[in-house]
Amino acid sequence: MNTTHHTSERPLALVTGASGGIGYQLALLFARDGYDLVATGRSDKIHRIAADFEQHGARVFPVQADLAEREGVRTVWQAVQDTGRPLRAAVLNAGRSIGGAFLDTDLDDELDLIALNTTSVVSLAKPVVRHMAEHGRGRILITSSISALTPTPYETVYGPTRAFTYSFAESLRQELKERAPGVTVTALLPGATDSDFHANAGMSNTSLGPGAKKNSRVEVAAQGFRALMAGKHHVVGGDLATKLTALVNRILPEPFKAARQARVTRPRDTGRPAAPHREPAAPGR
Repeated sequence: MNTTHHTSERPLALVTGASGGIGYQLALLFARDGYDLVATGRSDKIHRIAADFEQHGARVFPVQADLAEREGVRTVWQAVQDTGRPLRAAVLNAGRSIGGAFLDTDLDDELDLIALNTTSVVSLAKPVVRHMAEHGRGRILITSSISALTPTPYETVYGPTRAFTYSFAESLRQELKERAPGVTVTALLPGATDSDFHANAGMSNTSLGPGAKKNSRVEVAAQGFRALMAGKHHVVGGDLATKLTALVNRILPEPFKAARQARVTRPRDTGRPAAPHREPAAPGR
């Protein structure tokens, strides 16, 4: 942890999943915008990359914690409390996917995914929301996915978790509008993004593997950051094709979307090769 003394005039932001991908880029944006950071990651990498944020003048409190475990959530919130400072922004971004047919995937791995993608969001949002409501102000960004708007075969558990976080964010936003109008909630729905997300999900042998056209994680993070600061209720992260996909997904029938999605996410080694990838597809991150 950086123990260098800085002025406490900088606001404090919490960013989960800050050690890579969109979360890392969001943490950089907060540091550049004058925030100090409680930055979390599942591995010890979070301690090494803290220096990247410190280069922009941020005081960084790195926290290594597994948010799929309740103890991990408690550790993160304790770190926020230990700063003794009001939390002005919170990015609930940590999440992952699992590729492959549900017939073949591991149940324990999927339950871990549900714990990370949904349970940890609710568990951490509870103290964040109460803290911000008590202080009368705050901004919350919840990472969902464009996958929230379509069935996700071959990511059968991931998509529903993102549908949950999207609905949770929109519902929470309305409640706080009535109960704590100084606290805003924004949902970020990225399309396929140039991070390690799909590789880590075991999806390198799909149309989302190496060579697939994906959105820039730098631009997706910037879109999320701007939407958060503007107090918007949600933003689709990605290029025009991604935004059009999200728009069309609201009106297409579910069986059609499921079949289309399967062509992108079906592993190539099942005997039914995936279709060539020509544009950012619905799977997020």
